[in-house]
Amino acid sequence: MNSDLDTDTAAARALFQSLEGMEGLSRPEPAAAAAKARARFPGQSALIKLYPGVLVAVTIALASQWLAQHYGAPVMLFALLFGMTFHFLHQEGRCIPGIEFSSKAILRFGVALLGARITASQILGLGLTPIVTVIVGIGSTIALGAFLAKRMGLRSSFGVLSGGAVGICGASAALAIASVLPRGKDAERDTILAVVTVTALSTIAMITYPLLTAALHLDHTRAGIFLGGTIHDVAQVVGAGYMISPHTGDVATYVKLLRVTMLLPVVFTIAFVVARMGPGVSGGAKPTVPLFLIGFAVLVVINSLGLLAKPITDAANEVSRWCLVTAIAGLGMKTSFKDLMTAGWRPVALMVFETVWIAGVVLVAVTFFT
Repeated sequence: MNSDLDTDTAAARALFQSLEGMEGLSRPEPAAAAAKARARFPGQSALIKLYPGVLVAVTIALASQWLAQHYGAPVMLFALLFGMTFHFLHQEGRCIPGIEFSSKAILRFGVALLGARITASQILGLGLTPIVTVIVGIGSTIALGAFLAKRMGLRSSFGVLSGGAVGICGASAALAIASVLPRGKDAERDTILAVVTVTALSTIAMITYPLLTAALHLDHTRAGIFLGGTIHDVAQVVGAGYMISPHTGDVATYVKLLRVTMLLPVVFTIAFVVARMGPGVSGGAKPTVPLFLIGFAVLVVINSLGLLAKPITDAANEVSRWCLVTAIAGLGMKTSFKDLMTAGWRPVALMVFETVWIAGVVLVAVTFFT
């Protein structure tokens, strides 16, 4: 009886396997499947590991861009908030490696490509006063952030991060500086706080600063220097400048690009200081040369020599923008709303004070020295 049952079971299994084969559903042995997968092309295993998380980050970036175009809100803010709603994907599952890759590797590639929008002639054409104003404004804002952070019960690293974000180029600077700061347990939360706050402040500045320049009776050139030297994000600078006049928009854009250029020496300096402070501060990691900054510098030099055609620079700028939006989405998925709420009001207050500070420095410069 048992032998008949075993025979029937074996026959049924063979029948189902033959039907699976007819439908193209037969599965090879696990070892054979793994060997076949490895044989297809190099890096396939890494691609399979990363693509779920990267695909989610890219999808969030696409949705954020669509909403930003239709509703006029900052795309970075949309990407960040949407990413945070998908925080559960970073807690467990297949998306974690791709989310980490998006928030680190894709981020650094996007920062490196920022160099393609800058030339030395643009910087030198502004004259000495805007250059000195930008250097003093950025340096004093970062120093002030580090100084006040300690006295407000925050980490000095957050003061440096927030000061750099306010002083240089908003969210992009925050991401670049965070990549070379010590990796503490709250590092991701601090980066998110800096990005959220600087994006909101930049949007407020884009609306209010053109009204301020009119109230102060600044001419178009001085208004452009003020807007380019104070508003945090590039897109908001362009919007505010051309809201006044084409000449103001051009001046504001060039001054803003000068601030973006300062990203290179500032991040290099921060990386050098962190390395000098030893492995205890940097989390035990061996200090390495930030290659994305070298790429940034190389692109600035190549573009200054006129070796990059305009279609190439336009494409690099577009790719850079998409990389940064994707990185913001990945960073958002790594952070929860609960973590942000534990930070309190002090980080926001610090960044508001830094914003007021750099606005005052630039306003004094354009009033008395131009």
